[in-house]
Amino acid sequence: MNTTKSEALLARGQKIVPGGVNSPVRAFRGVGGTPRFMARANGARLTDADGNEYIDFIGSWGPMLLGHRHPEVLAAIEDALTIGTSFGAPTEREIELAEEMQDAVPSLEMIRLVNSGTEATMSALRVARGFTGRELTVKFEGCYHGHVDSLLVKAGSGMATLGIADTAGVPKAFADTTFALPYNDVPALERAFAAHGANIAAVILEPVVGNMGCVSPSRSFLDALVSLTKAHGALLVFDEVMTGFRVARGGAQALFGIRPDLSTFGKVIGGGLPIGAYGGRADVMSRVAPVGNVYQAGTLSGNPLAVSAGLAMLRHIRANQGLYDELENKAAALCAGPPKGVTVNRVGSMFTFFFTETPVTDFETAKTCDTARFGRFFHHLLANGVYFPPAQFEAAFLSNAHTAADIEHTRKAIHSFF
Repeated sequence: MNTTKSEALLARGQKIVPGGVNSPVRAFRGVGGTPRFMARANGARLTDADGNEYIDFIGSWGPMLLGHRHPEVLAAIEDALTIGTSFGAPTEREIELAEEMQDAVPSLEMIRLVNSGTEATMSALRVARGFTGRELTVKFEGCYHGHVDSLLVKAGSGMATLGIADTAGVPKAFADTTFALPYNDVPALERAFAAHGANIAAVILEPVVGNMGCVSPSRSFLDALVSLTKAHGALLVFDEVMTGFRVARGGAQALFGIRPDLSTFGKVIGGGLPIGAYGGRADVMSRVAPVGNVYQAGTLSGNPLAVSAGLAMLRHIRANQGLYDELENKAAALCAGPPKGVTVNRVGSMFTFFFTETPVTDFETAKTCDTARFGRFFHHLLANGVYFPPAQFEAAFLSNAHTAADIEHTRKAIHSFF
């Protein structure tokens, strides 16, 4: 496979951009080799600068539920371009997007649009602290909630891949406001509340983890989260940046029948364009300025391009909810009959091939994976025209654009490695 142009672009980029990339996992440090610089995408396919084509199982890390360049999304962006790209003033479409989200996710009694998932989680926790008058946050090892200072404690995603110290550059005072507990560990959660319950403002989690690979919550864990936060007056925050509109139209909270106090969303609500949102209980969200005294602002919040693209995608989903059955069937077919020595975790169209025989239920069990072998597996797939996440500790995603032929080709490529 010719990668001459990607190699040249990497060398050029490294002179001016840290690592030659603008987000760490893209550098391929977890798998080795040269990262592919992409030139274009369409449907379920990516094409790199050298003209190599790949079946895409990253989908911009989740939001491309309908595939790349969906015609309805493109038409919405083209329409938005005729009215302007940024106003710094409110528009009707922002309200329409919030209404569309609320229709799908009833817990979103009030919603504030922002510019990224990181900004959404940062803002949601600020509101939680302002509402409760408390400072402590509980998170879970291996859950990544963006590069918010206080949430980088024992985070997953690229930090797990690169082995980076989780509080480098973070003031100790910020890190000290966060307790990181093992995911799915009810006794640890109970102990934390017994010791610090009166000072805990919020518990935040990925309701299906995507950033140590795909990991499901146990029912007992979910039930404990609800009962303990309610009993101690803390807020339960679902980070649905990956799971929102992905595992179900109503997100993981619909899938599991839980109504969190606050929820956060990312690029999925913009059809892949940069956007985010946080929302939840009206009494909590009423603390956000200008109504309340918790300040949060952003010039590009509610950007007309992103809002228009998101509206088109969410309206398409509402009109075609059978697509979730299609995604379930495709993902089940792809993940059926896992190879020996591999544990496959899947929730809907999110999945991970863990290179361990140990069931993966938390970050400690995820770390039993043979990451070097995963790297060889990744490059084997790449050589066969299949683009998986370039890191063991990341979830992969299907889109509605993947065909039966794509699934079959990928299955053959996977099993030919073993």
